[in-house]
Amino acid sequence: MMSCSSCELLGFAFMAFLIFKISSRARYYIKWIVFILGCMLSATLPIPLMLLRPLDYRNAIFPAYGCRKMAHLLGLTYELRGLENVDRQKGGIILLNHQSALDLVILAYLWPTCGKLTVVAKRELMLLFPFSLAIYLWGTLFINRQNSKAAIDAIRKQSKAINENNAKIIFFPEGTRHSSDLLLPFKKGPFHIAIESQCDIVPVVVSRYTFLDSIRRKFGRGHSIIKILPTISTNGMSKDNILTLIQTAQNAMQNEYEKLSDEASAINNIKSL
Repeated sequence: MMSCSSCELLGFAFMAFLIFKISSRARYYIKWIVFILGCMLSATLPIPLMLLRPLDYRNAIFPAYGCRKMAHLLGLTYELRGLENVDRQKGGIILLNHQSALDLVILAYLWPTCGKLTVVAKRELMLLFPFSLAIYLWGTLFINRQNSKAAIDAIRKQSKAINENNAKIIFFPEGTRHSSDLLLPFKKGPFHIAIESQCDIVPVVVSRYTFLDSIRRKFGRGHSIIKILPTISTNGMSKDNILTLIQTAQNAMQNEYEKLSDEASAINNIKSL
């Protein structure tokens, strides 16, 4: 016969499953908890191995694999396009539109394919120990977004790696997350660095997460399209060209964002039938 504690555990599991199936609001919170805990474990379990080669972008390979598997477990699928626009042996600035914490999965897809990568993150993430230690060990650059001068100075120091080590730095040029149809105005920081380094800009666009709605607490199954666009050269440009450069990048990404979002939305609508 089953013990009392086993019956209670089984009953709790059944109730959790029932709530998950019936309540979209419960699904929303449960899926986020599972995603965050899964990514935390994927990032922190390999820390002892990361300590053997600190600040090495390859330290993120196993966490990226775990993050992709976690997304798949939650019913999320991804399609990566535009690999022909990637030069692994060349440094540059990668621009990525910013929607939610699920953008971690996008980084997990880019990390094994784009060569030497590092990402710029807000300093507040340093409080999330031991996750902050893990992302530090694979080379994340923490900046103080409240002090733009200090942030630019920190990025400039890191940008030397673009030319010296053929590294790529990932920026979210909008500066904050959103889920609207229009990309937010781009910040100037990444473009200053690109012009100073005379390196290429690699725009990366992700379709809108129509399966995710933080207002209505909806987190469904869904498909996303990631597209790496042709590079934008900064060769010969100066600071006088920065506004034109920003507009060129923003227009290219906005146009692709609309196309990919329409395509992904059609796929998600078919899946929901």
